[in-house]
Amino acid sequence: MKTIQTNLARGYPVALLSAAILSTTAIFIRHLTQTYHLPPLVLAFWRDSFVALTLLPALGALRPLLLKVTRPHLHYLIIYGFVLAVFNSMWTLAVALNGAAIATVLVYCSAGFTALLGWWLLKERLDWAKLLAVFLSLGGCVLVSEALNPAAWRANMAGILTGVLSGLCYAIYTLMGRSASQRGLNPWTTLFYTFGFAAVFLLLFNLLPGGFIPGAASRPADLFWLGEELTGWGILLLLAAGPTVLGFGLYNVSLVYLPSSVANLILTLEPAFTALIAYLLLGERLNGVQIGGSLMILAGVVFLRIYEGQLASQLEVGPASETGAEAGIL
Repeated sequence: MKTIQTNLARGYPVALLSAAILSTTAIFIRHLTQTYHLPPLVLAFWRDSFVALTLLPALGALRPLLLKVTRPHLHYLIIYGFVLAVFNSMWTLAVALNGAAIATVLVYCSAGFTALLGWWLLKERLDWAKLLAVFLSLGGCVLVSEALNPAAWRANMAGILTGVLSGLCYAIYTLMGRSASQRGLNPWTTLFYTFGFAAVFLLLFNLLPGGFIPGAASRPADLFWLGEELTGWGILLLLAAGPTVLGFGLYNVSLVYLPSSVANLILTLEPAFTALIAYLLLGERLNGVQIGGSLMILAGVVFLRIYEGQLASQLEVGPASETGAEAGIL
């Protein structure tokens, strides 16, 4: 059985790499919605479709057995795909309303949701150290989003609420990813099927009549909004085949080694990466308070890693019969 230290040593670098890669997705989304005025849910549909179409030949050629799932697993993956479709809808709309940097920060209010739901549903440990890390993470999110400023709510209440809802959806997505790994599903199998089913649900969202869902296609022809814009299609394909496949794939892998709450807390580093890239490429700037909030998020992740490492060392020198699961770590 893998030791706790081994799981931490494998899980943290994978989650950190996932955060760095995923931080570029908001930049792509912001560029597509600003430059081509691509409706957010149309963008989300093509993004998920291209992810599935990228993974299908890759897995078919390299690991065809990963494409086979049992019927109970298939039912679970359909529900998981629906959750991903709702999350992608909220997330893409939040980027369009808030900008890349602030939307990325808001989605990580999921850290608190994930810690509480993981404790309740998956019996993950929730001690003072994790609560402190959650407090630092959420506090940083509040500062970066300027949620303490009443003017921000008056000017952009829809954007902030959409961002917070995307965080709740991300928490549910994370918990289902952890549950999928506990069910024995390979992370890349999970990624292929969830994005494939999410694409189907997003197609249905876009085809609902009367513009029922904000950001969806107003008519079926809008699904091909980009038309002959080959550069736009290329950027959309790059978004799916690059940062989305690698970012979400590595995140699913990290959930094999780490509790969902820990993996999600590590990914709260993503806003710092996104803020830097958004500053360099899009001219989006964070003020001093927002920079302080980003540092709070970073401090929470660093503190949690140090604490988890020390706790793992103490547990491993304890009774040999105590496993990671018995200790509440895994």
